[in-house]
Amino acid sequence: MKKMAYKPVEKEFDERVVDITRVAKVVKGGRKFHFRVTIVAGNNNGRVGVGTGKAGAVPDAMGKATKQALSDMRKISLAGTTIPHEVIGKMGGAVVLLKPASRGTGVIAGGGVRAVVEAAGVRDILTKSMGSANVLNVVKATMNALDQLRTSEEIAAMRGKPAKDLAPFWERRKNG
Repeated sequence: MKKMAYKPVEKEFDERVVDITRVAKVVKGGRKFHFRVTIVAGNNNGRVGVGTGKAGAVPDAMGKATKQALSDMRKISLAGTTIPHEVIGKMGGAVVLLKPASRGTGVIAGGGVRAVVEAAGVRDILTKSMGSANVLNVVKATMNALDQLRTSEEIAAMRGKPAKDLAPFWERRKNG
């Protein structure tokens, strides 16, 4: 019988816990407490998902949230290490502005926005979270913004034009 060498399981996805909140349900006998966990999972290469899970214990809620985040994975459009264009995402009272940044800028973002864009694989970006500071809504607004992103090739295909006509002006200036 051949012995199999032990191989540590490599995580395919970058999972980040964004928020752990204690929530209460008021029942006849008083308050019943549960935990809500928000997790962001991404492959650091253009795919990202968000999941929330509620349970009586934190580890159970984390398991549920991770499962939901992995099933919610979405492909987002990237332009190298940044995003193709400026975009605003909204969810409830949260509004998130995402702006492309030049190479070497890094991720200028806080909290939930940082977790989502880093898990998605964005390395250079400028962000501003406006409106509500509710972490769950900020994360969902960021996902909404990332869903709106389109590359110039995608837009050119939709319009039936050559991609070079829709490239950003600084690219067109370089190419003549």
